[in-house]
Amino acid sequence: MDALKIAIAGAGGRMGRMITESALNDSQVTLVSALDQPGTPAIGKDAGELLGTPCGVPISTDVEAGIARAECLIDFTRPQGTLVHLAICLRHKVAIVIGTTGFDEQEKKIIADAAHEIPIVFTPNMSVGVNIVFKLLDTATRLLAQGYDIEIVEAHHKHKVDAPSGTALRMGEVVAQALGRDLQQCGIFGRHGQTGERDPQSIGFASVRGGDIVGDHTVMYCATGERIEISHKAASRMPYALGSLRAARFLADKKSGLFDMQDVLGLR
Repeated sequence: MDALKIAIAGAGGRMGRMITESALNDSQVTLVSALDQPGTPAIGKDAGELLGTPCGVPISTDVEAGIARAECLIDFTRPQGTLVHLAICLRHKVAIVIGTTGFDEQEKKIIADAAHEIPIVFTPNMSVGVNIVFKLLDTATRLLAQGYDIEIVEAHHKHKVDAPSGTALRMGEVVAQALGRDLQQCGIFGRHGQTGERDPQSIGFASVRGGDIVGDHTVMYCATGERIEISHKAASRMPYALGSLRAARFLADKKSGLFDMQDVLGLR
């Protein structure tokens, strides 16, 4: 089988460089386009040169041409940029792996509608470990549905612009679904002042931002006399990069459809 031709959006950023490094070490994919926005210092540089291994693919602002050369785009940018890239993928019938977070409900609908025409993996976290945690949370929540208060704590680096993280929100959705609740109704996103006693039907969230924390997530099941915690801590962005390439390979034989990492990993 020929290597899958991939393009990387945001190639000059921290996540983009990590995906590029992973792609250059993966014999099942070929990097054909490295893309970033105008004004980025990396524009014009060899995507591999940033990692000490030149690969002959310059980082370009020509998103249209870059996506057209690829079979799959991997995008960890910002919602507005991702939606622009998605429209180009639609025009050229190119698959897309979306690791971007912070979309509102209308933007999520745009992605879902696009999946009728092209294959998409859209997930708040590409890490295999985190997606195993999602599965564990479903099981744990069903077993601890009575007598346990559930709180979700996440921590990320100081540059992250959305809170709670997409991963924390997905954890909350998994927990709420297992309990038969609507997260929009029972989620408590931060507390301040005279809040009164905790509503036993609520799912609480707390966000920490500081330094270079890659991503820590903990779901706490708190009862009288005991506390159960299910945690995932990322030491680097490499698990997200490797997961995104796994997702791209998963889409290689798909014509359309909206998938997440649970599908990629066969956890449904």
